[in-house]
Amino acid sequence: MSTRRASHADSWYSGDARTLDRELGEWLRPIPLQAAPARAVICPHAGYRYSGPTAAHSFRQIDPNTVRTIFVLGPSHHVRLSGCAITQHTAYQTPLYDLRINSDINRELMDTGHFEVMTVEADEDEHSIEMQLPFIAKVMEAARGRFDIVPVMVGSLSTSSEAKYGKIFAKYLEDPSICFVISSDFCHWGQRFRYTHYDQDAGDIYQSIEALDKQGMQLIESLDAPGFSSYLKKFGNTICGRHPIGVFLNMVTEVRATRSNGFRMDLKFLNYAQSNQVKNQRDSSVSYAAATFVMH
Repeated sequence: MSTRRASHADSWYSGDARTLDRELGEWLRPIPLQAAPARAVICPHAGYRYSGPTAAHSFRQIDPNTVRTIFVLGPSHHVRLSGCAITQHTAYQTPLYDLRINSDINRELMDTGHFEVMTVEADEDEHSIEMQLPFIAKVMEAARGRFDIVPVMVGSLSTSSEAKYGKIFAKYLEDPSICFVISSDFCHWGQRFRYTHYDQDAGDIYQSIEALDKQGMQLIESLDAPGFSSYLKKFGNTICGRHPIGVFLNMVTEVRATRSNGFRMDLKFLNYAQSNQVKNQRDSSVSYAAATFVMH
């Protein structure tokens, strides 16, 4: 049995369990519950001092009374990956408590022939999955020891590959005991990100960034996989979790196509923030957004 260490603790978030627990509680407590619990959420994955308050809006909607497995789909930042990869570990460490991996689902995914296994180094280097784990541990506290996780690293997928993985994951989305965490920051703006799109009609640069992000967010709320893909091609918005989002939107498309009785599905963004209000070309910022997805 091997446990992935919390390699970003003490840098991206507090590695002290009491401090971390207090911070997470302070962010989560004021957030109102939506009418129905989340079957999926979109959450940022930056350092908690930047994105923690935004992430809390979506994590607050996860119900520990019904959820027993949480998929975490995070983009690969360091490894060239054309498909998706799963972990070889049996647990992931957090400062609060360790999270068990669902080995049965991992075997099912491997049996499809469309997944590879992360190296230990790639797994520990990647922050997009790890940053979701302390929040998961906190919101699932009441079910501690009675739930597990399925971390999935998502590579630079083509639109056809996003559709392929959407079909693979669709059956899990239909299960009310399963929740998906889709890990994504939004626009990375500035010369250091090699992205400086600016529509002066929108106002200051930070207002242009928000307008651009919200155009994409509207397409995600519409659950429009082709529309979101076209938007990315048109604007090149540096949404780092665009492929996990694309896979998720294709899950929804597949569920709609294969279920004759149908589900009513709704996605709603609950919060949006920027790390900095950019007003000149020398500055930079990263955007964060939190969403919840429900099925009736």
